[in-house]
Amino acid sequence: MKSLEGKSVLITGAAHGQGRAAALLLAREGADIAAFDLGKKAEYPAYDFGAWEEMEGLKGEIEALGRRALIFSGDIRDDSAVSRAVEETVAAFGKIDVLFNNAGICAYAEIDTMTDEAWNAMIGINLTGPMIVTRRVAPHMKQARSGVIINNSSVMGLRGGNRLSHYVASKWGLTGLTKAWAIELAPFNIRVVSIHPTGVNTPMNDGLAAMEGSTPREIAERSAGNLLPVPWVEAEDVAELVLWLAGDRARYVTGAQFVLDAGLLTR
Repeated sequence: MKSLEGKSVLITGAAHGQGRAAALLLAREGADIAAFDLGKKAEYPAYDFGAWEEMEGLKGEIEALGRRALIFSGDIRDDSAVSRAVEETVAAFGKIDVLFNNAGICAYAEIDTMTDEAWNAMIGINLTGPMIVTRRVAPHMKQARSGVIINNSSVMGLRGGNRLSHYVASKWGLTGLTKAWAIELAPFNIRVVSIHPTGVNTPMNDGLAAMEGSTPREIAERSAGNLLPVPWVEAEDVAELVLWLAGDRARYVTGAQFVLDAGLLTR
């Protein structure tokens, strides 16, 4: 039997990168997938997010695996869009067993030139967004007295980063939410964990590189400092960690931080 047979999973930021890799792996392991993404270019940061065509392609790939798929376009800061996606998912699948709060952005900014727009977008998408989604999902999990919430933080949610103070603040905040939610939701048998990857080989790197006038590999090699001789990890590596945390083999794991950093934090 597949490890997530009969489970329903909601993934934000699912169009490409880590979200897409997780959606496909969890579907292969038996889960029905509800995928949520902005599906268009955002005002900040100035690089492309997952296009709606990618979401349609993801839906087709999931269904080709024999699983059900729902796709939603919306901003995770928009409570009405999030509420609609959650309610339609519960109506179609009957429940939400796993929430992967994956949607997020990254951009560089020096503190003395950082704009209000940059700060508010970073905190809004990376921290307020997961709160809004979890606020709408948690009542369904509490009613079922079961669930798993996986927050995609970063190694920067456990350390500092140069020209990344707004990003670091958002990711440390998400680590804190993980701790608080784990305590609050444990009586309902809901587990909450955060994952902390080093740089990941996703399309976001192309956007960051374009903003810096560099290449993705140069950005990764300059900023990562991984112990293992790799500039980044792959989205599929992150998906494997999500799969384990979502399943019953991790049934006593909650409130913890899981690092997938190629040894970066050891430095």
